[in-house]
Amino acid sequence: MAVAMAVDALIGWPAWLFARIGHPVTWLGRLIHFLDTSWNRASDPPALRRTAGVAAAVLVIALATALGWVVQSALASGWLHVVVVGMLAWPLVALRSLHDHVAAVAHPLVSGDIAAARSAVAQIVGRDPATLDDAGIARATIESLAENASDGIVAPVFWGALFGLPGILGYKAINTLDSMIGHRTERHEAFGWAAARIDDVANLIPARLTAVLFVLLAPNRSQAWSCMLRDAHRHRSPNAGWPEAAMAGALGVRLSGPRIYHGSVAHEPWLNEGARDPAAADVLTGLKLYRYAMMLLAAAFVALALA
Repeated sequence: MAVAMAVDALIGWPAWLFARIGHPVTWLGRLIHFLDTSWNRASDPPALRRTAGVAAAVLVIALATALGWVVQSALASGWLHVVVVGMLAWPLVALRSLHDHVAAVAHPLVSGDIAAARSAVAQIVGRDPATLDDAGIARATIESLAENASDGIVAPVFWGALFGLPGILGYKAINTLDSMIGHRTERHEAFGWAAARIDDVANLIPARLTAVLFVLLAPNRSQAWSCMLRDAHRHRSPNAGWPEAAMAGALGVRLSGPRIYHGSVAHEPWLNEGARDPAAADVLTGLKLYRYAMMLLAAAFVALALA
């Protein structure tokens, strides 16, 4: 997993490679889309749609995990095994992509180019960017950074460290299922029920581990720790609140709060209520904290491997 993180940090997933072969997540996405369109029929009763959703989730996760097991079993042992598994796991770690997407918001925001910052933040959040001022853009970006640090990097390498390729592939299947069908919409309320619940369980430990990494590297550890423990449970997600609350405390800003989705106001509670609104500089500070946290995680993997 340290090899996978290092390779991804250096080169990411090149655009030319994506143009030629796509990406493992897009391959999973095609299978999930096929099952969604084939098995999730509006004419079926909710109970049948929920059963179909359970079957779809189990099928996708089982296929991904089995593929990882078959490939890993065929590899030689020793350090060559470590390097090859790391290279195969590399596309499943979004370390560089997350950093670049957040930096694409931070730089125009710092320079005062709000139009460019809104355009960039629309690539990583679902809320209406036209309604966001400077503080709103910074807040949305920092929240996305904290949550996706857990979902996109810590969780996959956590399961990869435990179970190798079957673990990281199985997790990416779970996470992709949740992102595509795990929504509380009319279409996916029943069909995506299993995907959302499985994702909650899979992220239970990684979300808290991500939060602890942020706390350990925070300028004010006691403030980050107390904010995490006090406010994490106030978030609508059982997991995302942990890294977001830790990040809010680490930066000394308030996150979450009311926001607008598709013209409707979602009245979310504040994390670190009473603190100041984030500014452009806080996005850069959050990125710095993220880089250090990922380096600490990779170093921990190396230390465990050599122990």
